[in-house]
Amino acid sequence: MTIRIRGTGTALPIGSIDQADAAHTADRLRRIDESESSVKKAKLLANLYRRSGVKRRHCVLLNGEEGDPLLRQSFYLPTKDLEHRGPSTESRMQVYEASAPALAEAACRAALADAGKSPREVTHLVTVSCSGFAAPGFDLELYDRIDLTPTASRTHVGFMGCHGFLNGLRVASAYAASDPDACVLVCAVELCSLHHQYTDDPQQIVANSLFADGAGAAVVQHCGTGPEGERRGELEEEYQGLGRLVSNGSLKIPNTENLMSWKIGDHGFRMTLSPQVPEVIQRDLKPWVVQWLGKYGMKLEDVRHWAIHPGGPRILSSTSESLGLPPDATEVSTQILSEFGNMSSPTILFILDRMKRLEYRPPIVALAFGPGLVVEAALFL
Repeated sequence: MTIRIRGTGTALPIGSIDQADAAHTADRLRRIDESESSVKKAKLLANLYRRSGVKRRHCVLLNGEEGDPLLRQSFYLPTKDLEHRGPSTESRMQVYEASAPALAEAACRAALADAGKSPREVTHLVTVSCSGFAAPGFDLELYDRIDLTPTASRTHVGFMGCHGFLNGLRVASAYAASDPDACVLVCAVELCSLHHQYTDDPQQIVANSLFADGAGAAVVQHCGTGPEGERRGELEEEYQGLGRLVSNGSLKIPNTENLMSWKIGDHGFRMTLSPQVPEVIQRDLKPWVVQWLGKYGMKLEDVRHWAIHPGGPRILSSTSESLGLPPDATEVSTQILSEFGNMSSPTILFILDRMKRLEYRPPIVALAFGPGLVVEAALFL
């Protein structure tokens, strides 16, 4: 059974912000006075934003790319009250419900076009998101927006964090493996900018400095030279791209539940990201990856390319150090982080999409990390 990603597509909001402007704007939103303490906190905030590895991020709240960010949006307003925490979760979810469908639609259309598939050929829709909730949601709205058949089955992977796309890909590959005629559309959309926190907490500032908005989609199908492939007139050599998806791996690292979390509060969702996360990754990642690859007769050095979710610069460096990767192994991941920020679940697809367009060839391993602390992986050969 040969499972492949037949097509990929990504989408971004029109509005974006330079990281230096983002830092200045975050300070203006939370500053209550011009005291020495406030100035000191502003310097800390600017430093954390500078060290994020992000140069520009896209945001559904912003109009355009230039000008004062506070004047290009009306959702976040400056506060002079220490008790004020920004818009309510209800208000943030209203924006999510209104904005997520269009971004998801754009990514899905791009993926279907890349795969040479009509929306009416889609038999299964798998959607992924951890930054918003609504029912009916963007998954159901996609049926009308891109003209899916009403009999296409629907599965939603929710609230699983940055590795969510790899969870969705596991579901999609299972559908494709069980039905050679299945055409599975996977779509991940996140509006992380809706959860900006008014805070002086360094962990929350780091989250504010990293996360961004975006969507990614992929078409997953069984391909090959067997009877099913012959019936559709398909040949294995037609589908090079990222290679065959041969395995999905998962590791829950013990005793790490408090190191990374994503909680729903009264004023948006709050991210906890302990400084210990990179240390745990550096310590525990390699033994598991070595064992996992060994099941397929592979060693670390057999992997040609690594698609590593850029949770932040330290996540990338600790992963690289743990696995003993060469300096250029995280180049594409670093580029995506710099250009678009951490978009949570769609980010890994942005990396895979770029690798495909740069004609990177397998073996390729995709890795992402999420609350738990959990590692998710995919192997392409």
